[in-house]
Amino acid sequence: MTRKLFGTDGIRGRANVEPMTAETALKVATAAAAQFRRGDHRHLVVIGKDTRLSGYLLEPALTAGFIGAGMDVTLVGPIPTPAIAMLTRSLRADLGVMISASHNPYEDNGIKLFGPDGYKLSDEVEREIEDRIAQPAGDQLAAPARLGRARRLDDASGRYIEYAKNTFPKGLRLDGLKVVVDCANGAAYKVAPAVLWELGAEVVTIGVSPDGLNINKGCGATATDAMQQAVVVHGAHLGLSLDGDADRLIMADETGHQIDGDQLMAMIARDWFSGGRLARPAVAATVMSNLGMERFLGGLGISLIRTAVGDRYVVETMRERGLNLGGEQSGHIVMSDHATTGDGLIAALQVLAVIQQSGRPSSEVFRVFEPMPQRLRSVRFTPVPGAPSPLEQAPVKQAIAAAEAKLGKDGRLLIRKSGTEPVIRVMAEGEDAVLIEALVGEICATIEQAAA
Repeated sequence: MTRKLFGTDGIRGRANVEPMTAETALKVATAAAAQFRRGDHRHLVVIGKDTRLSGYLLEPALTAGFIGAGMDVTLVGPIPTPAIAMLTRSLRADLGVMISASHNPYEDNGIKLFGPDGYKLSDEVEREIEDRIAQPAGDQLAAPARLGRARRLDDASGRYIEYAKNTFPKGLRLDGLKVVVDCANGAAYKVAPAVLWELGAEVVTIGVSPDGLNINKGCGATATDAMQQAVVVHGAHLGLSLDGDADRLIMADETGHQIDGDQLMAMIARDWFSGGRLARPAVAATVMSNLGMERFLGGLGISLIRTAVGDRYVVETMRERGLNLGGEQSGHIVMSDHATTGDGLIAALQVLAVIQQSGRPSSEVFRVFEPMPQRLRSVRFTPVPGAPSPLEQAPVKQAIAAAEAKLGKDGRLLIRKSGTEPVIRVMAEGEDAVLIEALVGEICATIEQAAA
């Protein structure tokens, strides 16, 4: 049975439109509480959010659902997604919830669920929660004497700040380093600058004035131009951009050149491997990661294990294979020695440690491999109920087959529907940059015509 409500990263959609309504949020909370109630102890759920206006809609609905199902609720307010994973374990909670649509615009929102171990839920558990939503709600509600209570945890941000700082090498500081940090007007707008400043860096901030509507707007990990320009203007040693819930990281060197997740993973892998910190001679990354990284790691004796797109699948592979490093080209970097999910701030600290210890400019440290020509484009479409996906239409299938034939064995072609928004992503990779650009353009044009 396939999941209908959950996508590749929780539940996501347009705010105040199904499934991102108060009614559905309440149902999700009730079902999730029933799924995770075990034993006679007082059950607890931790709920955090990013800075979207619609968080005020979903937070009380989720709170009501959990209380009605007999769970106590701890509210922590705006805080990064990885902080929820950490607090779920630290507070011995039965469940963690993050209200966020990550890198999406403010009009969207989402619900991410974490188990008591701090890991995102498996496909199987999400299917079971969906099954419970379809059941009569009365069967899952608590008796009056067993209703939950709600409270706010005022020092949640402080706890995460100390947690993040403790992942930085003991005895090392960021003194003498000027860093531009772009918080996307999102969940890390307070904690990220605080961590960097407390470790000794001179901090230049961008995207730290959220108003509920400006999250990810012209800033953050998916719009890094402002950060890159600020690095040059302020003469900074480097810059970093987080997304709306701070589980992604994109950086820039002192020249303003963008550094993606593949380069950051490769840099950390090389450093950890040489220092004996890589648990296995392997790194997990999705099918989107550049072939150049795979070849570079292979030259070091490190295997690249490919996964489906989504940091959740990266983490599952890491746990199955006993790996402690993995991630995505988009900037999700998972270091299981420190966190159970992607953490942009903690990843940045590991990178900053390498740079500070090297004593070299970031431009020399960052670029560790030559990427193979790769082109990624997204085609947005409006789903029509009952109508076939553009990918199922004959002209699109023919265009894809023709592109695969032209690439042959010298390249890769990947076309997939996004699991978090109505978008089809088209990626091609190969030795010939001109051919790659042309093939992606042809496929995208065909998809646009089919979706019209």
